Amino acid sequence: MSSTRVAIADAKRVVVKVGSSALTTAGDGLDVARLDALVDAIADRVSRGTQIVLVSSGAIGAGLAPLSLGKRPRDLATQQAAASVGQLALAHAYAESFGRFSLTVGQVLLTSDDVVRRAHYRNAQNTFTRLLALGAVPVVNENDTVATEEIRFGDNDRLAALVAHLIGADALVLLSDVDGLYDGDPRDGATRKIAEVAGESDVDGITVGMSSSGLGTGGMVSKLAAARTAAGAGIPVLLAAASEAARALTTAEVGTAFAAADSRLSARRFWLGYAAGASGKLHLDDGAVAAVVRRRRSLLAAGITGVDGDFQAGDVVDLVDLRQRTVARGVVAFDSGELPDLIGRSSHDLPAEQRREVVHADDLVPLRR
Repeated sequence: MSSTRVAIADAKRVVVKVGSSALTTAGDGLDVARLDALVDAIADRVSRGTQIVLVSSGAIGAGLAPLSLGKRPRDLATQQAAASVGQLALAHAYAESFGRFSLTVGQVLLTSDDVVRRAHYRNAQNTFTRLLALGAVPVVNENDTVATEEIRFGDNDRLAALVAHLIGADALVLLSDVDGLYDGDPRDGATRKIAEVAGESDVDGITVGMSSSGLGTGGMVSKLAAARTAAGAGIPVLLAAASEAARALTTAEVGTAFAAADSRLSARRFWLGYAAGASGKLHLDDGAVAAVVRRRRSLLAAGITGVDGDFQAGDVVDLVDLRQRTVARGVVAFDSGELPDLIGRSSHDLPAEQRREVVHADDLVPLRR
């Protein structure tokens, strides 16, 4: 096996994320047999000394049948109503299923905001730490009954990556209705499954689609983004089919394995790079991209070609290249209104009070490995 798969198989603290399509069906709602099979695999891993945090979608899907809804609703109010009903059913099912192994579960409902806001970050971290120390299995779901945009875009994959870093996980396992990452639509017989992803170059140019089940929202797009986020922050990732959860959580010899970056980001740099909301964009020329991404230098005004957004000094902004790809994020040192007169100019040509980095290297996180 690859060293990445060995690391996942041997990990002592793991975040497992399972999607709606792996737990629910449109007609019958929650599929208890599928849920029990997942719990069997998790309980076996826990029995061997691993601490598990389960990030579970499925609240909206579980609420469809009790409310006589034939398919996932489009309007927000009905989605939240379904989540309200379904979350009770989902939590009860997990409590019953883990109870077969005398394992206690603790429900943790989060929105991305709880991880994005640094004041909330520590509270969530303390809760997870205490639950795990007490031998419980935290079951995390997005708080769909109050979330707004998160419901529409299916943020649980991203949430799982954020939680993995928050709790100091040794691995992240993403379980789906697809058995790995393909270089195209897996329903096309000409596509190839990618077994190992060593870095960004292995997935550049790959086109992935959305979920076709009608129950989930993120599909492979959000799973690939979550895998990149976690791996880029130093956490190895396994993307596999939920039906192969037992093998994924034992030998890790299934699915697609994403190698972790060489070093793990600090909590602050992870927050800056992956959790904080961006207030604007700075467009960089190729020289500035090379300096920021490869040489880890500060961003100077001379390398900026354009500015988007309305932000103030101290806000987080995305740094994008000529192909409009976000290559880094950082804390900007100028207001957006100040920058148009500065961009493209050498520091020597600027007034003394403006001869400073636009984004200092200490406040900048490259996102492309």
